[in-house]
Amino acid sequence: MLTIGRRGPTVSVLAFDGMSVFETGIVTEVFGLPRPEFDVPWYELVICAETPGPVRVVGGATLHTEHGLETFAAADTLIVPGVADVRADPSPELVAALRAAHRRGARIMSICSGAFALAGAGLLDGRRATTHWRYAAELRRRHPAVEVDADVLYIDDGAVLTSAGSAAGLDLCLHVVRRDHGPSIANMVARRLVVQPHRDGGQAQFVEAPVTADPEDARVARSMEWALGNLTEPITVDVLARHAHMSTRTYLRHFGRATGTTPIRWLIDRRVHASLALLETTRTPIEAIATAVGFETAVTYRHHFAQAMRTSPSAYRRAFQSSP
Repeated sequence: MLTIGRRGPTVSVLAFDGMSVFETGIVTEVFGLPRPEFDVPWYELVICAETPGPVRVVGGATLHTEHGLETFAAADTLIVPGVADVRADPSPELVAALRAAHRRGARIMSICSGAFALAGAGLLDGRRATTHWRYAAELRRRHPAVEVDADVLYIDDGAVLTSAGSAAGLDLCLHVVRRDHGPSIANMVARRLVVQPHRDGGQAQFVEAPVTADPEDARVARSMEWALGNLTEPITVDVLARHAHMSTRTYLRHFGRATGTTPIRWLIDRRVHASLALLETTRTPIEAIATAVGFETAVTYRHHFAQAMRTSPSAYRRAFQSSP
């Protein structure tokens, strides 16, 4: 059990035969490495398996752990980084461990296909949940009581959290650090990892259209860079097109091909994202924040913020400014 030398909240991650070590590596990197630079009790990570002993992983290697489901279920946060087969039911032993942890109030997370284990334990019934887009239809088919949203990176539903494909698991892990320790510490962890500090959970999983090496796309990129430096200005598609030295019709075509979205949708998302730091670290009134990031009114800002973040600016501020 996880009692000796405990410095902070415990995190357990489940290993299974045939797994890729990438998802487990994400969890290890965020929660397992010591962080002596932070003046907070850091996490205690343990890797578990349904049966203690050797676990065969992709590439012909073997991972060995002495920790089984009893230790897995005892942690403060449990993470299922995937399942061996999305068409198979989780074992009764794993279902029992997940349900027992949920009953006592543990936080339970999944990465990628790990959502199938949570759904098989009944923990996602009546909840919004996500998984990798390629598995979304199967999750809906097998578990119709789950509200599957394949268009997001991760979903935080309080005690149960799910994320999409592998890299989205990193976004979810950093989100949890933000939730537990606040944005400053989460941003420092992100810098150590050399990744973007915060990607909104509501961001789309993927773009079907490829980003080409077309010189026109470089002009689109420069217009986007200009927009990011001038969010407080009234920016329209025509303005962006002029900065790219294109006609509006040509600009819209190249922007959609390069990003998979529209200029206005992208601009709204960037303005919402720019407001997060102000909500997290200042007491600036919501109305002033709306103006500072380029929204015409606080009403418009609140509307788009709620669509992107599935909460209000005030609730977001309370959640992060009350973090330890």
